Amino acid sequence: MTSSVEAPPATRQPALFWASALCIGALVLAPPWMLLGNPAVLRGHPLLPALLVTAVVVGLLWGVLLWRGRRTFRKRSVLRSIGAWAGRVAVLALVAMLVWLNPFAYQQGATAGPSSKASVVEETTAIVMTPEGGQASRGLVFYPGARVEARAYADILRPAVDAGFLVVILKTPLNLSLLDGNQARGAMAAHPEISSWAVGGHSLGGVSASSFAVGNQDVDGLLLYASYPLDSMRDRAGLKVMSISGSEDGLSTPEKIDASRELLPLDATFVEIQGGNHAFFGSYGPQPGDGEATVGRDVAQAQIAAATVSFLTQLEGS
Repeated sequence: MTSSVEAPPATRQPALFWASALCIGALVLAPPWMLLGNPAVLRGHPLLPALLVTAVVVGLLWGVLLWRGRRTFRKRSVLRSIGAWAGRVAVLALVAMLVWLNPFAYQQGATAGPSSKASVVEETTAIVMTPEGGQASRGLVFYPGARVEARAYADILRPAVDAGFLVVILKTPLNLSLLDGNQARGAMAAHPEISSWAVGGHSLGGVSASSFAVGNQDVDGLLLYASYPLDSMRDRAGLKVMSISGSEDGLSTPEKIDASRELLPLDATFVEIQGGNHAFFGSYGPQPGDGEATVGRDVAQAQIAAATVSFLTQLEGS
């Protein structure tokens, strides 16, 4: 008589196990894809790389715990199960947000010619562009647009540097200027040799620049690239404003720019670049939702740069 020992039935992992595995995969794979695939991530503000590395570490630790406890899944109460599922959905939403924050990287433009002798120094949270000889008494602090690398504005602002102005392009946290709208103050404090400051910004960066200009009386000028303030600036005495926009902008549309006239000082100057769109205010390629340009990028950027220099020069003479 032979006896046989039946093998224990294979245990099937619960759905929550596979949901955890999905979260771990997202945490471990998405950050390296951003860090290795987009050089703008490491060139920008250190907060985003730090979050990405943290996500990988959390994912690896979670993976170890999941593997060790793969045979000891216990039945949860309904309330705990709801909490566990909600937590995993939140993790996936966090990873999706990190992926969305993947910045538009700089693509070299034609605005700055090879004859430029401006000094460019990349700091942890800013790009500092100094005119030849290092002597400047007027300066511009510039807030980039949302999710746009700071380097993308170096070409279009270099003519201002060649005209004798110090330009500081901020590297904003997570490439979202609203997370530190007062960041320009640190840049200004780092250059006490500058006697007159203007602030500016592109798109969302212009919103931050507007708010900073309202609350800081030592700012003499506001330069808006395809942007407008959220609140009225009519009561801000002594502030010169130039708004430069594109006729084909699909994001900061001509209608929105026209409506912003009621928010800006009465003597604000408006310049519309015929045929230009939203992405032409930087060198970072096309942008979703933007309009179709009817003029070359180099032509539009040359006009934007010329208007910028003209505005800053007027401030210098005022």
